[in-house]
This record gives sequence, C-alpha cells and structure tokens, in this order.
Amino acid sequence: MNLLYIIDLLGTLVFAISGVLAAVEHKFDIVGAFILGLVTAIGGGTLRDLLIGATPVGWMTDLNYLICIVCSIALCFFMKGFLKKMRKGLFLFDTIGIGIFTILGIQKTLSFGLNPIIAILMGIVSAVFGGVIRDVLSNEIPLIFRKEIYASVCLLGGVFYWLLTYLGCNYELSIVLPILLVVVIRVAAVKNDWQIPFRPLQN
Repeated sequence: MNLLYIIDLLGTLVFAISGVLAAVEHKFDIVGAFILGLVTAIGGGTLRDLLIGATPVGWMTDLNYLICIVCSIALCFFMKGFLKKMRKGLFLFDTIGIGIFTILGIQKTLSFGLNPIIAILMGIVSAVFGGVIRDVLSNEIPLIFRKEIYASVCLLGGVFYWLLTYLGCNYELSIVLPILLVVVIRVAAVKNDWQIPFRPLQN
C-alpha cells in the first residue's frame, strides 16, 4: 500500500476527529457529529475534485475514507477526555494533514493537465476548505479568515513543491520537504504568535 495513501487516510481521520470534537463541544447529536466530521475530512477534496472535473469525487470511489470518519465518531465519543488532553498532538497531526493535502491536491490537479498556478490554488482548497465548512457550520470564524498563519503556509508549501518538481528533485524529497516546511512554519507561527497583519488604507 502506498505510504502517501496511508498518510492521507490518517490525515482524513485526524481532520474528522477535529470536526467531531467541534460537534461535541457545541452539543450536536450523533448525526450532526457525523456531518461535521464528514465535511471537515473530505470537504476540501470534494470541492477540488468538482472544480477540476474529477468525478465521481475521490471518497465516493474508496470507502476507506468513510470508514475513517465513522472511526472518528467512535474515538471521540469513547475517548473524548483523552483526545481533549491530546489537543497539541491533534494540532500537529492537523498541521501535517494540511501539508499532505496541499501536495495531494496539487498532484491531482496537475494530473488533469491544468496550469501549476491553478494546481497550487487547488492544493490550498484541498487543505483548508474542510476546516472552513466545519467552522461555518459550528458558528465559528474560519481560521482562513483570521490573521493566524494557515492558508498562507499551504501556499508556501505548494510553491516549494512545484519548484522542486520543476527542478527535477527526487520524488520522495519533493513530497517530504514541502510538508516539513508547512509543519515547521505553522508550528513556529502558533508558538510565537506570528500573524499576517492587515491594515487597510485610511482616508
């Protein structure tokens, strides 16, 4: 089994857990928890596939993704206290997940013969839009709309991945190095409270 595929499933599980935990915190019922876990885990990939014309979308052709989401519900309801204590660990997995999904999104978009700029944008969509849908449904301001470094680090990782492939870098390194870049910058940004300031022009 392909290592990247295994990591993709792990990322799906972690994203689903973050969605289900949000549902638990907002006192959703089990149906609401499943929906929130589902859209968090596969929302970005689904939107990407629809935009590039890759239908049926990925999770519809591989039931392992749905199995991961069902497992996330069981984990959250039976191990809620333990998972809350592991929030830092979940944050790290979530960060690894956005790095992985950025690269996977770029790879899939490029395989459809689309421009690298579009591919990088689709990589960002893959990585962050599941979280956007989760936050909107749970009445939170999505991370992508805050000053916190989130989508911008996916952009950096995506550009770095494209540059490495353009230069003919080793296949494994061209995947691992951009993911590491995303993880290092995102962790450092949260630890040091780095933000992207926005000061509109004033009359």
